[in-house]
Amino acid sequence: MSAERYKVRVTKDHLVFCCGHFITYDGHQCERLHGHNYRAAVEIEGRLDENFYVFDFIALKARTKEITDALDHHMLLATRNAYIRVEESAERVLVTYKDRQWIFPRGDCVLLPIENTTAELIARYIAMRLLESLQQRHQYVPEILRIEVEENVGQSATYEWRSSTVN
Repeated sequence: MSAERYKVRVTKDHLVFCCGHFITYDGHQCERLHGHNYRAAVEIEGRLDENFYVFDFIALKARTKEITDALDHHMLLATRNAYIRVEESAERVLVTYKDRQWIFPRGDCVLLPIENTTAELIARYIAMRLLESLQQRHQYVPEILRIEVEENVGQSATYEWRSSTVN
């Protein structure tokens, strides 16, 4: 078995998504509603294929852009948060934290199956969606997949997924 490992990384201005969000913290605090111009970067590691690619840059950018575009210009809401209640109807989303409430048009929201809309968990969400897309559309599973989500210049979080075949 070869010890060689290759890595490709994509981060572009078109992998930027602007979203509103808020998080809970310390079990009893809730941020004010605010937004970020997030920037995503994707990195995959693996062996070279028959074309001497880890994976095609164009396809990797396209699959990642589909995911970030679906988040862009939306309110991100965590549906698994222990302190925030999210009630969805066809027309609206009602969000409650203690005595505070927000009502958003349903079409303006992305309901994420995560515990909090932190950069860490947004990175994990993007990674899981990308992994699914690569498997379904390209029959490809990287050895290692990393997603970095930057909330602000110099402030980012990274999620890493490893195939069970990687030590």
